Amino acid sequence: MTNQSRDDSGSFLSAYTENEIVKKNPFASIGQTGVGQLVKTACEKGNATRPGIKPGICGKHGGDPESVKFCHKVGLTYVSCSPYRVPVARLAAAQAAIEEKRAAAKKKGKRSAECLVDG
Repeated sequence: MTNQSRDDSGSFLSAYTENEIVKKNPFASIGQTGVGQLVKTACEKGNATRPGIKPGICGKHGGDPESVKFCHKVGLTYVSCSPYRVPVARLAAAQAAIEEKRAAAKKKGKRSAECLVDG
């Protein structure tokens, strides 16, 4: 989809979705294997160049739960979206933080159990 804007998408997006050319509206949800990898790389390189930088996104993507969780996972520090999407974005951000803490605790517990088995 080159040289197409969100304003043009009405003429082709439903056909693209029906024919599985795209899974979701790319103007509302970040494609994690395409644009998402660029976001991840930019975040990593930004942090390597300027530690403490606070990268983020704004727009419709900032109100999409899957995009918000992905942004949290790759290290973006904020999302910005329209006021009516804020409650959904906050919930998604909280869920992402909880999932991250659970995964870290599970990983830590697994390492502790391995130490007991090895020790």
